[in-house]
Amino acid sequence: MKNKILKILTKTNGIKSGEKLSSELGVSRVSIWKHINKLREAGYEIISTPKGYYLENNHDYLFPWEFPKREADIHYFPETESTMDIARNLARKGCPDFTIVIAEKQTRGRGRLQRTWLSEKGGLFFTMVLRPVIPPVLSSRVNFAASCSLARVINHLFNIDAKVKWPNDILVCEKKISGMLSEMEADGDLVSFINIGMGINVNNDPTPYEPNAASLKILAGKEISRKELLSAFLDDFQSAMKNIDYDKIIDQWKQYTMTLGRYVSIATTKDVSRGLAIDVDKDGALILELADGKLKKIIYGDCFVQPPKKQ
Repeated sequence: MKNKILKILTKTNGIKSGEKLSSELGVSRVSIWKHINKLREAGYEIISTPKGYYLENNHDYLFPWEFPKREADIHYFPETESTMDIARNLARKGCPDFTIVIAEKQTRGRGRLQRTWLSEKGGLFFTMVLRPVIPPVLSSRVNFAASCSLARVINHLFNIDAKVKWPNDILVCEKKISGMLSEMEADGDLVSFINIGMGINVNNDPTPYEPNAASLKILAGKEISRKELLSAFLDDFQSAMKNIDYDKIIDQWKQYTMTLGRYVSIATTKDVSRGLAIDVDKDGALILELADGKLKKIIYGDCFVQPPKKQ
């Protein structure tokens, strides 16, 4: 009902009376009044006049009713420690495939190797619960499919040349705009769930804390609709998962990568490896050519790409 009211008010050029809202939606005027008050409490600027209601601002909220086809599967929090923690609990309790946990702000957002992910208001922070019927050995390829979808959507929506840095960060002009963290649990020979958490710098400004980061707003020079971005990404990724060919994912990912052919250093909890990134194997491991010419396979780690040489 909230979504229907918002749709009508958004499309109405002017004031919409409570009587007309009641008639169009088939509910009482008292019910309309109650729903509008709830929307106001959530932050919507709905103005009352003697002739009816109107919506004053262009909102960019991420409440479940803003996604009518997904409303039942979206869990929204104004603030939480980590969407990954909530998603893990939901997954273990049997929530459906493509359950989404969204937070306006995280107080303990984290990236790879337990690094802190800054989660300030204006960004897009969410975790997806996925239940592909696959053996655990294929689970890492789902992460690569997700990063492909995000890069593809950013390119399409904003005409921004988004690239993927191994394993799954999204960069534009060498500046990081998105990071990903995933975890998997198995039940016997099959995956029970894969949770993929994403943090995307949309309308926030991470540069005071992370000079090598950027946001879509900074790059585009205007405010970006987080709702539009999330909707487009979820539609693209869900479609990709329905038609997924696990043997071709890495090749698709390579179309967007900016890592291969570059000198990199990979930090893990144990050591740092340096060399030329020459390939990514079928399971997503990075193949480095070391200074002595030997090849080394890197399964996980934080990748730092050396700046390209100036011509």
